[in-house]
Amino acid sequence: MLTATIENVLNRGLPRSPRAQQLCADLAGRSVAVEVREIARLLVQSTGISLRITRGDAGADAEIVGGPFGLLALGGPSPEAVIQRGDVQIRGDAELAQKFRELVLLLRPDLEEELSNIVSDVPAHQIGRIARIALGWTQKAATTTVQNLAEYFGHERRDLVPRNEGEQLLRGVDTLREDVDRLEARIALIEQRRGGAR
Repeated sequence: MLTATIENVLNRGLPRSPRAQQLCADLAGRSVAVEVREIARLLVQSTGISLRITRGDAGADAEIVGGPFGLLALGGPSPEAVIQRGDVQIRGDAELAQKFRELVLLLRPDLEEELSNIVSDVPAHQIGRIARIALGWTQKAATTTVQNLAEYFGHERRDLVPRNEGEQLLRGVDTLREDVDRLEARIALIEQRRGGAR
């Protein structure tokens, strides 16, 4: 039921995007498995004119594996960071997985528009506006809380190193490493000259 709903929502977006139609055609016959750890494994296949989503352990050309929040973060502004942190792993054909990711982002539904199909335009717009305000407030509150906790643990309790002190230490370590490298190079040069003089 859920897979059919996701499939319908994504396929409704295909006629609106020429780039998505081209990607779907290019990916005809190819598939990617999206595994939400310990929850579900979905197989996304392109028929060339639409996407088909099924559940199960069937083989795929590429696999994207991660927790629910990691997989959602792939749709954000820095998916490379999510992969580098190890929150999400890509197995198999990484270029194919990237093409499917681009296709799904192009087909990402406008939630306000989907809601308007259920309730009508004006209430859907109001609900969307309230949701955006609530999300913005939540993000701002979370950011402020994290900053306050970092200051408390860094300055009050001294359990963490404050950012500026940590950066200063790292700059000092880098400078020391460069100085040691230069000293090693000078010693090697002096030994080479001494060996040549003999």
